[in-house]
Parts: sequence; structure tokens; C-alpha cells
Amino acid sequence: MTETPSPRRRRPVPEDLGDGVWSVPVPIPGNPLAYTLVYAVESERGPVLIDAGWEHEDAWSALRDGLATFGMDIADVHGVVVTHHHPDHAGLAGRVRESSGAWIAMHHNDAEVVRLFRGMVEQDAERSWMRGTLARAGAAESELAGHSRREHIDPPAEPDRELADGDLVDLPGRALRVVWTPGHSPGHICLHLEDGDRIFTGDHVLPRITPHIGLYPYDLPDVDPLGDFLGSLGRVAGMAVTEVLPAHQHRFNGLAERAEAIIGHHEERLTEVTGMLSREPATLWQLAAGMRWRDGWDAMDLSSRQMAAGEAAAHLRVLERRGVALRAAGGDPIRFVRALA
Repeated sequence: MTETPSPRRRRPVPEDLGDGVWSVPVPIPGNPLAYTLVYAVESERGPVLIDAGWEHEDAWSALRDGLATFGMDIADVHGVVVTHHHPDHAGLAGRVRESSGAWIAMHHNDAEVVRLFRGMVEQDAERSWMRGTLARAGAAESELAGHSRREHIDPPAEPDRELADGDLVDLPGRALRVVWTPGHSPGHICLHLEDGDRIFTGDHVLPRITPHIGLYPYDLPDVDPLGDFLGSLGRVAGMAVTEVLPAHQHRFNGLAERAEAIIGHHEERLTEVTGMLSREPATLWQLAAGMRWRDGWDAMDLSSRQMAAGEAAAHLRVLERRGVALRAAGGDPIRFVRALA
């Protein structure tokens, strides 16, 4: 995620938001985001959770105790809708299912990512695949030496149900509709509570920070995550909802204004990358290193540089499609040049 410096965050307390909606902040240990806001929505069959939080004992305790604050038991959960497959959203979904028999649902694109990820982990291919990807981006061998020491993250549970744009979630007595908003992940969804004039935006629209938009592998053909994200922002900006309930930070009003501000941020980044391109080929790693980052490239560990390169690749893909950037001819590493006017 991209953000401006801010005071150290304190995890808020569970809150009754009215009209059968509750929020439970679930901690993300060791992460500057601090917590994921898990929402519980009342239904005739029991609460349905929107996201579940990171897989960790502290997170599990916070979710269990937070629901208990409102007289809910995890054993009574009817289902878990995962806005996207990332571990701070999907991590505890499997444990909730084990404790309650609840179903897990996510968009079919992210369900496919989960299956691919689980297959790579089973074959112990994840680390070697990413190491090769980093080398193709232009990372030096000295940087790759520490790649094998990266923390391993277990893949999320496979869903029982797969969703598509426009589907109604199994929320008896209420109307919760899927709005497909790809970009942050291929199957990211927002959820419009049509009987409550609210939208749950996951990581798609956040009040003060912008979600990570990365292209992985860095030269994956026919994929444009940032272009998808900008289109998705334009789509939700036109929705008439009063309150926005994101997965991080705090709820807010003014969905259209915030979506337009995020679009403006990425247009500025595209201009920045355009200014770095020339007729002299530059590797993806070199371009990422030259971009402005909150902590600075030199202060980043390899994992952060990997994500920065993913963001650079996503912006370059948009510039390729706009006719501004070109992939330089030749083999590895991946290089880019400025297109002729």
C-alpha cells in the first residue's frame, strides 16, 4: 500500500454500526496496517462475515472476542465472504469454517489464484519461481542471496462457493450484491448492501492510503491490473451510496471524491514513470529504484523491493497500452524504452 506518514495507529474497539452491521478490528501482527476491519452482517441464518483477518492466534482471539461483544459466537457464523485472497483478509476464513460449518465465498478469479498458490506451495516451487522473476526484473545476485530467508505465508483455504459480478450473496433476509473490482487482486470484490445504503470496499477504496497494484510475473502478457483498477474505481465512483466501509483505517463518506483522488494519484505516478523513460533501455529494477517511495529504495528489504517492482511493472503496462513505453528487444532482464512520439 502507498501512504503518507501518519501517527502510530491504535487498534479501535469493536463497534455496532447499526442496522445489523458490526465491525471487529482484527490485528495484523508486525504489519504497519495494524488491523483488518472484519464486518459482521446480520441475517436470518446467522451472521455473515465480510473478510476474516490474518491467521494468527492474536487475530483469532480478537475476532472471537469481538463477536462475543455483540452476543455472537463464531459457531453461529453462516458464511464468510472474502473480498480478495490476501492473507490479512482470507487467512482466518478456514478456521471460521472449521468452527462453524460456514461456507467461504470469493470471486472465481481469486479462487483460481488460491488454487495456483496452494499447488506451488505443495510442490515447494514458490520461492524458486519468485527468485527467477526477480532476476528477470534485473535484481542483482547479491540481493537475491537473501530471498530464501523470506517468511513463508500459508495459502488461504479454498472457497466452497465462487462468485461473479452482480451475484447476490447468501444473506437470507437482506440484499448484499457483488461488485467485481479487479486491480488489487484479479478477483477483488466490493459488496453493496442494497437494503442499507452501504458499500464494503475491502482494499479497493480506502480513506487515506492507496492499495498495492502490482503485476506478477512482471511481464505476464495480456494482463493490466492498474488499467483494471482505474476502470473499477470509475465504476464504483458512480454508485449512489452514503457510507463506505473499507477493510482498513475507518469508514467514511464521499466515495466518488475518494475514488477520483486515487485515480489522480496514479496518473501522477504514470507521469513520473514516463519522465524516467528514454531511448536508453532501463531494467524494471532500475526504473523501480528511481521512483519515489515512502521509505526510499535504499531502505527497503528485498520483499518491499519485490512489491515496488510489481507496482512499477503495473504502471509500465498501462504506459505500454497508451503507446508511451516499449519493451526493449533482447532477452533477460526485462528492459523498457520510451516510445517515439
